[in-house]
Amino acid sequence: MEPPFVFGRIATDKNFTDREKETRHIIDNFNSLINTILISPRRWGKSSLVNKAADIAVSANPDLRIVSIDLFNVRNEQQFYSQLAQKVISATSGRWDEAVENVKSFFSRLVPKISIGTDPTNEISIDFDWEEVSKTPDEILDLAESIAQKKGLRIVICIDEFQNISEFEHPEYFQKKLRSHWQRHQHVAYCLYGSKRHMMMEVFTNSSMPFYKFGDLMFLDKIKEVELYEFFMRRFKETGKSITEKAAMTIARLVDNHPYYSQQLAQLSWLRTKDECDEIIVEQAFQSLTEQLSLLFINITEGLTKQQLNLLKAITEGIETFGSIKTFQKYGLTSATSAQRAKNALIKANILDDSGGKIAFQDPIYLHWLKEHYFVN
Repeated sequence: MEPPFVFGRIATDKNFTDREKETRHIIDNFNSLINTILISPRRWGKSSLVNKAADIAVSANPDLRIVSIDLFNVRNEQQFYSQLAQKVISATSGRWDEAVENVKSFFSRLVPKISIGTDPTNEISIDFDWEEVSKTPDEILDLAESIAQKKGLRIVICIDEFQNISEFEHPEYFQKKLRSHWQRHQHVAYCLYGSKRHMMMEVFTNSSMPFYKFGDLMFLDKIKEVELYEFFMRRFKETGKSITEKAAMTIARLVDNHPYYSQQLAQLSWLRTKDECDEIIVEQAFQSLTEQLSLLFINITEGLTKQQLNLLKAITEGIETFGSIKTFQKYGLTSATSAQRAKNALIKANILDDSGGKIAFQDPIYLHWLKEHYFVN
């Protein structure tokens, strides 16, 4: 029997949990062509949320097209332009021959290189002469708007790992180019999100950056505990097993309502369950998961400085402010400046998260491992 929980990939249909309010908000933005920026810590389900909203919006609107782009392995402008052109052409073409015709129709100054695989159902590959593109990227940046106008379409371009553009050469100049084109589009909207919250915050909330106030800024909250345990109980029941209400709540509590870990711990508990899952089974599954991740946590921890470790120890013990000399002395923090520097480095490394001035661990199991295994000695 296939396990009823999903983690590490897009959650769809019955595997998708809650987020009804956020889903409706994004659907409304897509239908109204409002730019959307989605910000949250890693593994909180941004991709699954955007995917669900896109599917619902498209099913209700035959003239709407969703262009999905992942910048995970995109390292420079040249790769970005190729991905943008290729995905826009593919999403707005029904067949490969129509895609080729669109390439010919919508590029006048640039001459794309087109590759078609042996399987005609595969999307075509598009590349450009970088020297030409670097001089005039306008046709690529306005491609979606041109196609939408000519074909009577509405297009939403969803870009995952958008913060990677901050690592391009001359990133601020590149961002200015993007915004100067995209803000003029009337038939195309953009949904931009990524897994590195601190970088996304810098791009979209810094008033000196080009993408400041580019669109509707959404901060994704954790899934409510009641929604999680009802989801666990329903999914167990659908597979002929059951889980007690206390056990379901224990799963949510142990991982602090973390969407990815909730699904993972629920699956480990389900696999250990013959008939009914109780708190003992959940605790055993959680211990197994912690042990499974311990080597990763050791590698992370070994790469930290003494000041960073001292700061983490203080946070694990509930310290929220570091204004007193007594606190500095107790945890070996040399100064307020060094503590701030350590905090900034830990945020940049996606270990800590700063939400409205409140510092928290991004990974609840890493927090547990530090408290119960690393700092105990």
